[in-house]
Amino acid sequence: MANVSILGSGNMGQAISSIISAGGNNVELLNSQDADQAVTGDIVILAVPYPALQSIVEKRGDQLAGKIVVDITNPLNFETFDSLVVPADSSAAAELAAALPQSRVLKAFNTNFAATLSSRSVGPNATAVLIAGDDAAAKAELAGIVSAGGVKAIDAGALSRARELEAVGFLQLTLAASEKIQWTGGFAVA
Repeated sequence: MANVSILGSGNMGQAISSIISAGGNNVELLNSQDADQAVTGDIVILAVPYPALQSIVEKRGDQLAGKIVVDITNPLNFETFDSLVVPADSSAAAELAAALPQSRVLKAFNTNFAATLSSRSVGPNATAVLIAGDDAAAKAELAGIVSAGGVKAIDAGALSRARELEAVGFLQLTLAASEKIQWTGGFAVA
């Protein structure tokens, strides 16, 4: 049984929490009012918007040392909704890994909507969580937790693949925001 802390109690935090709990794991769900509460999980999922990452690193960086840290953000320009705000050869996850050198940073959940995590399906297909990272054991641990909760887990490769995952997440978000797809839909891996 894993102990997981989720920073962010919005739709994504709650949907991820339900998957982790369904697999028989312990979940600590923290919101912005819990800023002074230490994280206790061995895995910490950052279910927050991209701009919040810097503050989390500043306030909780020491607490995250030695832990698996999962970045679910999509670093898009929220003012224009027309581009990613990280350099073309980088990603939010790469920036986070550089800022947390003693943590094992993974990218996951950013290509999923909360509704497809909660329903565990995208149309007729099982919801698939794509996981990128450089630590094989950390990826395997997260994949086991995700799978135990009833969702398909797919190893998407090295952390450098986070850039492509963020591009897919960006595309999916812009399609939903422009009402070309529904928030209950999205991309599936069949």
